[in-house]
Amino acid sequence: MPEDYPIEIDVQSVQGLQQAGEDFLLLDVRQPEEYQTAKIAGSVLIPMGEILDRLEELEAHKDSRIVVHCHHGGRSMQVTNALRNRGFAGSQNMAGGIDAWSLQIDPEVPRY
Repeated sequence: MPEDYPIEIDVQSVQGLQQAGEDFLLLDVRQPEEYQTAKIAGSVLIPMGEILDRLEELEAHKDSRIVVHCHHGGRSMQVTNALRNRGFAGSQNMAGGIDAWSLQIDPEVPRY
């Protein structure tokens, strides 16, 4: 059940979800220029400042897992809390952000 997901998930677990073929939304809340610099394949960009105006784009995922990430995990934790407060119980913050992903999972993703 989505409401049972912990508020944070580590990069290894996210990679495990991908490898298992689990259906989840990987939501990138960084700025477009950051996304152009480095991105995780399959992620969807909705910058943090646009989230509340674009909630309808997330409605299809309201009852499933949404893994939110940013550069280091600060912005994505704010977005995760905002989503959970609006009924997106399966929202999780990817601890360490894309920087941790680059260091621990995929060194092909540039660090900045």
